[in-house]
Amino acid sequence: MVKKRMCRTDVPAGDCLCDHCTAKCCRYFALAIDKPEEQRDFDFMRWYLLHDRASVFVEDDNWYLLVHTVCKHLQSDHRCGIYMTRPQICREYTTDACEFDDDGVYDHYFETAEQVVEYVEATLNHENLGSLRSPEPELLPIL
Repeated sequence: MVKKRMCRTDVPAGDCLCDHCTAKCCRYFALAIDKPEEQRDFDFMRWYLLHDRASVFVEDDNWYLLVHTVCKHLQSDHRCGIYMTRPQICREYTTDACEFDDDGVYDHYFETAEQVVEYVEATLNHENLGSLRSPEPELLPIL
């Protein structure tokens, strides 16, 4: 039997939302980045994506570097192992707008450097940016 995914509205009154969550907020961090506008910016984006567990997304015209990594203090029961001494950013985080039942759909989502090249070629006047693709290799000599 497939268990139905719980929605925010299904959480019993008085329960803490975190009691029904797998700690999505503790399994990544996202940093705002400048909107890429020139070749160097897109090249940096490609470099980010050459690293394991990194992606870039756009939401409401804001660009972010997303690093998929689990907090060192996340316990197997999805609870914080340093709750009483957790960083201020964690203390200020609320469940009001958390991604508990969010599908994570973004305006744009990049997982590979090749997707960046395809995006530039499909959407921008890339002739002014120069080529992000490697040049074709020389043909091998015929023996």
